[in-house]
Amino acid sequence: MLNIIKTSSEDHFNETGAGIIASLLQSNPRAILGLATGSTPVGVYGKLIELYRKGSVSFKQATTYNLDEYIGLPADHPESYRRFMDEKLFNHIDILPENTHVPSGVEADPQKAAEDYSRLLDEAGQIDLQLLGLGHNGHIGFNEPGEELQGPPHIVKLDERTRLANARFFNSIEEVPTHAITMGIGSILHAKQILLMAKGEDKAEVIARALKGPITTKCPATFLQTHSNVVVVVDQAAGKWL
Repeated sequence: MLNIIKTSSEDHFNETGAGIIASLLQSNPRAILGLATGSTPVGVYGKLIELYRKGSVSFKQATTYNLDEYIGLPADHPESYRRFMDEKLFNHIDILPENTHVPSGVEADPQKAAEDYSRLLDEAGQIDLQLLGLGHNGHIGFNEPGEELQGPPHIVKLDERTRLANARFFNSIEEVPTHAITMGIGSILHAKQILLMAKGEDKAEVIARALKGPITTKCPATFLQTHSNVVVVVDQAAGKWL
């Protein structure tokens, strides 16, 4: 079931996403959260920090699992997703560091790192809420369009469009890693609830295709149509065709 929420402003967009996550933590302080990186959730994390500072929400008993990490970037690299999460959220709330999980980008054997992360997710049980952004090519996590999709965490070769989109965070396209470890489509769909967020006119076409188009591995986000509890938060520009 898709529940689409169209928001009226940037503030409303971020407050809506943060409110959904905060409400879960208020009703279930031990919630397991699946978290995302990228530009879309930054404002949401900012609102969650505000709620924490006001005493409205605590992360002390929560556990988090991130969608993905670049292969080859150490945790302290400015563009690693571990660093992103620390700077945008974890360092500003009361979550226990040992309860935050991001795939290792520097394991000598990346396949082992993917398998280790898969095992961690299996041991955790079911994620209560999985936060997602949406790539311009329809990827969720780093599950790129292709002939087939994988279920568990795995290594993925990044699509050139994805690398170009992320190049703005690096000095040049040559510095953008070519591979990443990502949760698979099966891992994502296993969550009890999915919160998909998208903003901007450049996301209007892909989000309409993801939610209304045929289910296809050529647009991995279309598989969200098979999930029983998806909340979609969009601004007016991204949601103009919904």
